[in-house]
Amino acid sequence: MAKSIEPKLLKIGEYLKLDKNAIFTIPEYQRPYSWEISHCDKLWQDINGFMESDSKDSYFFGTIIINCYNNDESYGLIDGQQRTTTFLLLLKALLIRINAAIGKTEKDEESENLCRGLQDRRRRIMGMLYKVEPDYVNNKPNRDKDRKICESDPILKNESINELYKTELQTILSSVDYTEAESSVIKIPRKQKDNKFTNFFRNFKFFYNKAGDLSTSELNKFTKTLIEGCEVIEIKSWQVEQAITMFNSLNSDGLPLYDADIISAKLYAVAEKNNTGDQFTKLWKELLELIDELKQKGIADIDAIFMQQMYFERAKNNEYITETGSVNATTPGLRRYFTEISKDLLKDPIGLCNQLVNLAKIWKAVSVYPFMQVLLKLNVNTKLFLASYFHRFNSDNISKESVKGIAECLLRLFTLLELVDIGFSSSAFKIFLFGEIAKIADETISIEEIKSDFDKHIKLLSESKLKWTPDKIKEFLIEYSKNTLVYLNEYLFAEENGFDFEIGPRCEVEHIMPSSGANLDTIRQDAHIENSEDFDNTVNMLGNKILLEENINRSIGNEWFATKVSTKLTNKTGYIDSSYPLANALVDHYKDVSKPYWCKEDIEAMTDKASDRIVKFIFG
Repeated sequence: MAKSIEPKLLKIGEYLKLDKNAIFTIPEYQRPYSWEISHCDKLWQDINGFMESDSKDSYFFGTIIINCYNNDESYGLIDGQQRTTTFLLLLKALLIRINAAIGKTEKDEESENLCRGLQDRRRRIMGMLYKVEPDYVNNKPNRDKDRKICESDPILKNESINELYKTELQTILSSVDYTEAESSVIKIPRKQKDNKFTNFFRNFKFFYNKAGDLSTSELNKFTKTLIEGCEVIEIKSWQVEQAITMFNSLNSDGLPLYDADIISAKLYAVAEKNNTGDQFTKLWKELLELIDELKQKGIADIDAIFMQQMYFERAKNNEYITETGSVNATTPGLRRYFTEISKDLLKDPIGLCNQLVNLAKIWKAVSVYPFMQVLLKLNVNTKLFLASYFHRFNSDNISKESVKGIAECLLRLFTLLELVDIGFSSSAFKIFLFGEIAKIADETISIEEIKSDFDKHIKLLSESKLKWTPDKIKEFLIEYSKNTLVYLNEYLFAEENGFDFEIGPRCEVEHIMPSSGANLDTIRQDAHIENSEDFDNTVNMLGNKILLEENINRSIGNEWFATKVSTKLTNKTGYIDSSYPLANALVDHYKDVSKPYWCKEDIEAMTDKASDRIVKFIFG
């Protein structure tokens, strides 16, 4: 009878001691290694705290779920890849420190027992990391013999198509000492200091430094505690779907496998079957590198790109309109859509992956456009409809002019959403956009026709029972106290005056009249504001906020207005040094005023202008 599941409670030293032909594997659909210093610090503190407690119990590190295959010689880590990888990095760091400590204690006759303990720890760790028999390991470290052991077959093989640094763990494990590891690992281009290293090496370095802070006896005790005092429940399964189901149910210390993980695994499997596995892997790596850049900009991750692709596919097939002509705004789950509803999409892994790569490249290209930077500050749902429009283009022929029309249509509608007290799911937004998405995706439909639809819809909203008329929207803008529309106001002001505008990477919202600081009472009196409640309302009005570079904003702090707009600053920086249009306009306006003041009346006047500017933009 075939095996089903086999749970065992194992010490870490038992869990990581594999048979000679066995190997841990990270399946192709798994995420990359993502543990950071904060996770490693908690792991270290947990072990150290347990060691200091002198408890006779064991410390439990959760459940590990393994899919056994290849005649039980391959252990696929369904749940536990992050912890297992980190345990291996920790053990390697401890081994290097133990090797150094043995050399010191050998010369000390009073530390004979401690030296034997360290030698036993050394043999145990090398037996785990390199599957070498204890008798083959010298008590005293020998660089040449140790190198031969360290360069043996790996204990873990990473098959994930999502991992960009598959060889990094083995590079660290095969190094004889820390210096060799540091010189051999990958250095990420254009990164500085420790950021140039991968998570693998940064975590290894953290453990190496922490172990260096321990005394020799503490090092020995800590290592013994990890190997003999800490436990996991290892659950072996011989059916991968069963193992994944258990993972998503138990969810030990990791995140459940998302739909995108399963979809990418199925694409990879089909590509392998079609003898295009290498081509797919190359494309997938390119996609992940692009996604990594997009994630850093807060634009999209792999799940979002798959979701955008699904929206486009459904728009292309007109799935949002029912047979009766009504709008169907329900959306299936990603996994169900790609593996059940439209499973034919998975039959062409190369074609689908090329589309995803093209979409990611377009996002990277358009993210520098000013109107796009402003739009991305608004509701995240804008991306779903923009992505469907992007499918009209190849990444090499996208341009600011080709995107600006649709971007500003969405910007107008989502600015309304930012102002009103009705959510995206209302018919005013979601139903209209789902009804329009087929046109957005259809390259035969002109942007003029789409713009006309948006014009009509916004006009309809102003005439409906909602009464979102220009006057009502201006009232909302006068009362608006959040920061999102500060970016829009700055963009529209630049457009009006033909100024260059770009939201820099270190951009902050500046209160012209300070909203905090030691001089608030004096500032309030000078601004002709009677009480603190009126002051709070006034300083947060749209007209009191502009964009400013972080270094300038931090430098001027809560300075008086006269200092901020001064054209004669010597030892300080101010608005005059800014590249943002409104800051420059304030400097220009007050350059000939001997004692410039910024009062409540100025804020109200500036808010009135900003509100008119945005109303005009929304309603055309």
